[in-house]
Amino acid sequence: MKVLMSAYSCEPGQGSERGVGWNTAREVANHHEVWVLTRPDESKEAIEAELAANPVPNLHFIYFNLPFIGWLWQLNQSGAMQIHYYLWQIQAYFVARRWHQQIGFDIAHHVTFVKYSSPCFLAFLPIPLVWGPVGGGESAPEPFWRDFNRLNRVYEIVRILWRRIGELDPFTRWTAQRSAIAFATTKDTAQRVQMLGAPSVQCLSESSLSEADIQQLGQLPPPDVGPVRFISIARLLHWKGFHLGLQAFAKANLANSEYWILGDGPELARLKQLAQTLGIADQVKFMGRLPREQVLEKLSACSALIHPSLHDSGGWVCLEAMAAGRPVVCLNLGGPAQQVTTKTGIKASADSPENAIHEMAIALQTLTTNPDDRVAMGQAGKQRVAELYTLSAKGQFFANLYAKVLQSPDFSNLSLPLPWVVPQKAG
Repeated sequence: MKVLMSAYSCEPGQGSERGVGWNTAREVANHHEVWVLTRPDESKEAIEAELAANPVPNLHFIYFNLPFIGWLWQLNQSGAMQIHYYLWQIQAYFVARRWHQQIGFDIAHHVTFVKYSSPCFLAFLPIPLVWGPVGGGESAPEPFWRDFNRLNRVYEIVRILWRRIGELDPFTRWTAQRSAIAFATTKDTAQRVQMLGAPSVQCLSESSLSEADIQQLGQLPPPDVGPVRFISIARLLHWKGFHLGLQAFAKANLANSEYWILGDGPELARLKQLAQTLGIADQVKFMGRLPREQVLEKLSACSALIHPSLHDSGGWVCLEAMAAGRPVVCLNLGGPAQQVTTKTGIKASADSPENAIHEMAIALQTLTTNPDDRVAMGQAGKQRVAELYTLSAKGQFFANLYAKVLQSPDFSNLSLPLPWVVPQKAG
């Protein structure tokens, strides 16, 4: 089968958007012949070096950029990047149309950005489009806004307005309506994609791990006997909810325990001050941003992950913690809520900061006083990741999906082979 992929962000050996683009293309190429539309300036050198070292005969790249304002993406400003992304998507249609006349693609697949509120103009090619997984429909629940400062509130408002503008864009709506099937990273995004008129919407995480990463994480030893340590790993942004994690840790009042926070960002000073105010500064260690090898060392010394994010579409760190056999404490929101089950961690309610903090505190107490529960959850997490979140499973899934899409004129009741695909019914 000849597959055309749109992967604005794509680079081997990376996480987040770049990793999603590369890994999806690389794995699908094990089953079909794949052509990938992407940019030369961000990752061509890395892609060509990887293919030279590890050839993939079925994987081809079509590099292009905007003819006059291709430099826009280099500006470290969200607005400039979004404008570049939108215009690049328009250009992608004309590039794809020329290649389609030569190759005769069977199906198109939009991979990155993982964003539902911008169009994919490949929808206007005369072939079926698989859209996504796309995300971004998640929002911090309103009761949690009272903990945000003015700048944080502005960020959230602009994010919502930008998303609504995208929803009003007729090209975004036409993308949804013309897609053969749309995948949304979370139930919140699925509801918004349904509102755009997509004929078939299902939930599917964009996050997955390579077998090598799963093996490496699975070999991390259990923490030494001593203080029970909790860990959080992410950029220190307001919506990551670390202020909730600190308050839960303080409320749990755990003797002989520590909370390690790995990452940097604009909330660092505020979080340090909060730890002082809560009287837990001697138990909380801010370790900054560390190389991956050191992150794994710190993770191996800890017993569980705290990830109280308020609007994550994915949550890669949750999968990594589960693969390492560490339970996850998170909020019942977004991507982490779909990855984590009652067997692999504890999800706190997200109706109010007070309830979230209270339930997370109980979760920390439970994990501290019940080592057998920690071990059982850790083993269940390893099993869940190995069964459902491998790159090879994702590649096989899409390979099977394309055949089903081409065979079926109606995708509303499409039977899909993996249990992390959750059908979303309108209404």
